[in-house]
Amino acid sequence: MLGYVLRRVLAVIPVLIVVALFTFTILRLMPGDPAAVIGGDTATPEEIEIIRKSMGLDKPIYVQLGIWLADIARGDLGESVHSRHSVAGLILSRVEPTLSLAILTEIIAISIAVPLGVLAAWKANSIIDRSVMLFAVVGFSMPVFWLGFMLMWLFGIKLEWLPVATYVPFREDFFAFLQHLILPSVTLGLVFIALIARMTRATVLEVLREDYIRTARAKGLADTAVLLRHAMKNAALPIVTIIGLGIAGLISGVVVTETIFAIPGIGRLSVDAIVHRDYPVIQGVILMTAGAYVFINLAVDITYAYFDPRIRY
Repeated sequence: MLGYVLRRVLAVIPVLIVVALFTFTILRLMPGDPAAVIGGDTATPEEIEIIRKSMGLDKPIYVQLGIWLADIARGDLGESVHSRHSVAGLILSRVEPTLSLAILTEIIAISIAVPLGVLAAWKANSIIDRSVMLFAVVGFSMPVFWLGFMLMWLFGIKLEWLPVATYVPFREDFFAFLQHLILPSVTLGLVFIALIARMTRATVLEVLREDYIRTARAKGLADTAVLLRHAMKNAALPIVTIIGLGIAGLISGVVVTETIFAIPGIGRLSVDAIVHRDYPVIQGVILMTAGAYVFINLAVDITYAYFDPRIRY
């Protein structure tokens, strides 16, 4: 297993290099001059040229790339042209709300979706199965922004059960922290509940049709033992894959939810950076999000070796 893990870790290095090159290139290909955007409409050509030199944009593209990669290696993502704060500092200050929202959303999604998917597979073609699949289709089709506003109106304004449009750090008040994240987590998690439930049902249903499941039942094993001891573990790989992709997707897909519920996370930072044409911040957020995808996929690959020992070889 150690060799398998080591190979997967080494395979991440070229992927990260490609991600860094892509992040650097995509912003250089965008139309417009960052220096002119920063200088504004009233800036003279001389002032724009000064800004270009201060940002290193007057150097050849390969020199800019070398400087940028060296800065990344030191953990320096540059300085925001809007707030004049460190990009790394800005991102770190926004990680907690986004990560908290993503983790709570995934906990809710997994705790609801996996049992629903298993139950639908166990009761295939019954009213329970059809009800679960109907819920999954509706949840997958429902727009996130519409659901967020509806939940905010119903539970926050009409019933006044939960607070809306604010965020409380967990260090200040953990109970208030959970209260403020319930509506955003449900809003963001409904799509993933539907996705995980459908994948779980399909995978468990396929496993339940295998010969070894019939053999286990023929030996007299209880239905619960057959389901949990044999079916679930063999159906785990696709479920783990979709859960891992869901976590990565949550990190990058919180823009709408954070904007609706006024959560000061990475999504709000991305929106503000795009509005102000803050290129270093946009570049840093893209790099961070892509890196999160890479490392979460690495964690999923390593988890495979636990569920299926054959992968170790």
